[in-house]
Amino acid sequence: MTEARDSSASQAQGRSTVERASDREMVVTRTVRGPAHLVFQAWTQAALFQRWWVPQSLGMTLLSCDMDVRVGGTYRLVFQFAPEPLVFHGRYLEVVPDARLVWTNEEAFGSGQVTTVTFEEQAGETRVVVRELYPSKDTLDAAIGAGSTSGDMQETFDQLEALLPTLSS
Repeated sequence: MTEARDSSASQAQGRSTVERASDREMVVTRTVRGPAHLVFQAWTQAALFQRWWVPQSLGMTLLSCDMDVRVGGTYRLVFQFAPEPLVFHGRYLEVVPDARLVWTNEEAFGSGQVTTVTFEEQAGETRVVVRELYPSKDTLDAAIGAGSTSGDMQETFDQLEALLPTLSS
């Protein structure tokens, strides 16, 4: 089943696709120009992650980014937001270098989804697939209603793709 609002907006851009794969799962797919090892580094090294993760159009700043990318390791992202900073945190469940990351989303007001990102390289490009599995249909519906599932992923991936040529192979 496809979430028409999300999917049509992204596909019109011709880069990222966003679809509601089931009652509980959203999937974002993007092929970026760059090898999997550099794309993986951009997802797992805090100094790189901070340079591309937050869509510039939001006017937000990622104040701090702590990432202990290993099975059982944790992450903590603090965003500038009024009246108080937004904090996102969780734990890494799987880490397969250059291929796969799985983490939990444990913030108090969050929906408890598990995020899986895979990296598949072919001919110098990397297909990135982000799967968000929510605990229930209601939590995914609420996330879609809040615009947190796909609204800024196009811009985020554009920023990632702009960063990749600046990294050395």
